[in-house]
Amino acid sequence: MPCLGVTAVASVQPPRPPPHLPPLSLTPRVAVPQLPRPRDISRVPAAVAVSTPSQPLAIAVPFQVLRRNVLSTLLSTSAFLLFGPKRTALAETTGGAFREYIDTFDGYSFLYPKGWIQVRGAGADIFFRDPVLLDVNMSVDISSPSSSNYKTVEDLGPPEKAAEGVLKQYLTEFMSTRLGVRRESNVLSASSKVGDDGKLYYEVEVNIKSYASNNELAVMPKDRVQSLEWDRRYLTVLGVENNRLYALRLQSPERVLLEEEGDLRRVMDSFRVNKIEA
Repeated sequence: MPCLGVTAVASVQPPRPPPHLPPLSLTPRVAVPQLPRPRDISRVPAAVAVSTPSQPLAIAVPFQVLRRNVLSTLLSTSAFLLFGPKRTALAETTGGAFREYIDTFDGYSFLYPKGWIQVRGAGADIFFRDPVLLDVNMSVDISSPSSSNYKTVEDLGPPEKAAEGVLKQYLTEFMSTRLGVRRESNVLSASSKVGDDGKLYYEVEVNIKSYASNNELAVMPKDRVQSLEWDRRYLTVLGVENNRLYALRLQSPERVLLEEEGDLRRVMDSFRVNKIEA
C-alpha cells in the first residue's frame, strides 16, 4: 500500500558540453579602438567667456587663431562643391584663407572666410556666419524681379540717400514689442566705387545700439534704468544687375570689429553682381 504525503525528489544534473567545445560566453568580445590621448587644454593660453543672450560668446585672440585653424581643416573637405539645382559653386581661392561663392542662377559672387559655415532657412538668399562668434555674419538679399526694374544703383539716389534707406530698413527689421527698448543709430559712411567689372557699387556703414531695461514694469522711472544690450556695426554693399537690386550685408559687434575688420573688408571688396545667362 503506497504511503501518502511522501514526495520523491530527483536531482537532475544539466548535461555537460562536449570536451572539444569551448564554454559559451554571454558577453561578446569587441575590440575597442585605442583613441589618442586628449591634448592638455591647460596649455592653451586663452579664456572663453560665458555667453548670455545680450552678450554673445567672446573668445580671446590666441584661441581665436587656433579655432580658425581647426575649423578650416574640418570644413575644407574639397576644393569645389556644387549646391543643388541653383548651380551655385564653392571654390577655393589663392592662399586658402577664403572661398568664393558663385551663384550663376541669381547672378552674384563674393569671397567669404574659409571657416564660416552656411546657415539654411535664414530668410536671405544666402547666409554665412562665423561658427563661434555668431553675431559675425553675412547675407545677400535680392529684390523681387516682378516688383523691381533697376537700371543702375544710382536709381537709389546719391550714396547718402541710399544710406538713409539702408538704415531705415535695418531699424524696421529690429523693431521690438518689448517694453523699455530703445535704439540709437547713425550713418557712419556712404560712398560709391567702380568695381573691376566696371559696375558702380554703393558702400554704406551704420552703427546701431540697443538699450533695454531689466525692470520695464517698475512704477518709478528711477527703477526703469536702461543699459546697453548690444552695439553692432552693419556694412552693406549695393549693386544693380538684371533689373534687380542686390545687397550684401555684413554685421559685427563693435567690440570685435577691430579683429574681424580685415576679413569683412575683403568680403565687401569681392562682391560682384553678374549678368544672368539665358
